[in-house]
Amino acid sequence: MAKGGLVYILASRYKGTIYVGVTSSLPERIKQHRSGTGSGFTAAYQCNRLVHVEPFDSIEDAIQREKRIKKWNRQWKIRLIEEKNPDWDDLFDSILK
Repeated sequence: MAKGGLVYILASRYKGTIYVGVTSSLPERIKQHRSGTGSGFTAAYQCNRLVHVEPFDSIEDAIQREKRIKKWNRQWKIRLIEEKNPDWDDLFDSILK
């Protein structure tokens, strides 16, 4: 049975450095990023603010979407974030409720 997945975007600050990732367990993955073990990029650029999340029924669909977003230019990524999160608030606590 296929497991669902999520595409997420982390930022260092409002309109700061952006990181796009995919996971099947968002709480675990965000904790890894915040502890510095998630990726070298997020650790180096201090990307730990969760600013965008998209759920998918399958991890394969999430991976496809992540690959597409990674190819986008920066302005498109910013527009995607600001459609639902104009202030770039950290969404981590609100999505765990």
